[in-house]
Amino acid sequence: MRFALLMCSLVVAGSLAACGGSSKDSTSNSATQREADYYAIDQIEKVWHQAASTHDVNKMMSIWAPNATFNIGTETLSGAKQIKTFFATKAAPFQPQNHWVSDTPAYKIRITVNGNKGTLYFECHYIDVKTKKVAVVVGADQNVQKINGKWLITNGAAATPSLTP
Repeated sequence: MRFALLMCSLVVAGSLAACGGSSKDSTSNSATQREADYYAIDQIEKVWHQAASTHDVNKMMSIWAPNATFNIGTETLSGAKQIKTFFATKAAPFQPQNHWVSDTPAYKIRITVNGNKGTLYFECHYIDVKTKKVAVVVGADQNVQKINGKWLITNGAAATPSLTP
């Protein structure tokens, strides 16, 4: 009887210890999910630059939510159709006469995550392929959200960044 009671105590103690480990597993899973979210949001910046460098408007639109807004100067574009029209007809990097490669210095990328929402800021340095000089620099500041499992831009703003010391 004493042996059975001792064995039962060991089984219960082992079970409780295993449950106690779940807190550490939850923290680890949370950290892993956060890293995955950071990575997925960072992919938005990469797709942006691939799309701009290749004049691929459809690829650009793959990172925007259907009901997104985009602020450029005093103009606000609402919805995917208006945003797509802007990139196809007005955005300098997408114009056929401009042969630019789009790049972002890594230190100019900022990402935040809070659950299924976050922010993404980066600068686009558009380099003219022929002259090998920076043609334009644009700052892109976005609110992003995980929608149906994919991180998308829900609101964006573009402007010329100012250099500050």
